[in-house]
Amino acid sequence: LESGEEQELGQERTRLANAEQLRTLAEEAFGALYESGEDQASAVDLLQVTARALAGLVRLDPSTSTLAEAAEGVSYQLEDLAEQVRAYREQVEFNPRRLNQVEERLSLIHNLQRKYGERIEDILAFATRARQELETIEHSGERIAELEAEEDRLLHEIGRLGSELSGQRRVAGQRLAAGIEAELDELSMARARFGVDLAWRDDPEGAYGDDGRRVAFETSGLDRVEFLVAPNVGEPLKPLVRIASGGETSRLMLALKTVLAQADRTPTLIFDEIDAGIGGRVGGVVGRKLWGLTRGDGDLVRRHQVLCVTHLPQLASYGDLHLHVSKGVVGGRTVTSVHALEGQAREQEMAGMLGAVTELTRASAVEMLAASQAQKAG
Repeated sequence: LESGEEQELGQERTRLANAEQLRTLAEEAFGALYESGEDQASAVDLLQVTARALAGLVRLDPSTSTLAEAAEGVSYQLEDLAEQVRAYREQVEFNPRRLNQVEERLSLIHNLQRKYGERIEDILAFATRARQELETIEHSGERIAELEAEEDRLLHEIGRLGSELSGQRRVAGQRLAAGIEAELDELSMARARFGVDLAWRDDPEGAYGDDGRRVAFETSGLDRVEFLVAPNVGEPLKPLVRIASGGETSRLMLALKTVLAQADRTPTLIFDEIDAGIGGRVGGVVGRKLWGLTRGDGDLVRRHQVLCVTHLPQLASYGDLHLHVSKGVVGGRTVTSVHALEGQAREQEMAGMLGAVTELTRASAVEMLAASQAQKAG
């Protein structure tokens, strides 16, 4: 522990937990400062107009030179402010893993505070006294030697088992990557690449790896596992959590759940924005795969409840239950309503999802529902 660590971690937790809002606010501020729109000029642009007008004023009335100089100075300050806001926006990080680490660290500190003192300084003082007391206790040298030998044996055994598990994981990771890439090919992410990275972290007091290294370990083994993805051709594999968009993440999750359906025990899966960036043909493929996750097959394939928010009728046609969500104002307050659609009501809603409700779109909706039902029946 370090003095002041709790305050720093608390501030970092706030930033990580609100990363999306921080980036949104920074983007809003930068846009207002520097990015012009069709209907509105940026603050920098407006100030430059002001500076030009004052420069013309000076030519006619030199006594206004101080105004022009002030406008020029403010213009430089505003540009510098815009650059600082842009730099801040770029460094805002979406890092759920780091947020979990911070939460765990704060939880540890709070548990220690309940036992050993309200401040970190009190905890460190207690630790110093405890170490001094421990050093005064006499131990049997023979017993210590036995325990050290047993520890060494166990660390070698952990390393052996961990290395075997790591090898099996590498093989499984290759199969998983191949399966997910095949699924992504059908989900309008053709030629996207997926990878599983396994890494060991050196630890001078850790287990003995198969190459003689001392490496850190947990109850799950020696490996630190991370999913990597390259959505576009020519890009290197990068951590999925850092680069995947909302739509890509949903499709990657669908591919992952499809490949792992045999082992996954998660009872309910929720997909939002999974139809982002895909058309009707792929929408039908996605709908069929989502419905496939609900089927189950004895103990071989786990059965899931799947909830999906979509604007694609091709995808919605595979739902066993179609719910329509709407908002309205009741008594001066916004109220969200959810209604189950069946029969003609469902056909009309799907026709509306295709465009204007006409006989043609209604016929298309009926045909779409019939086709999906035939697929499900088969």
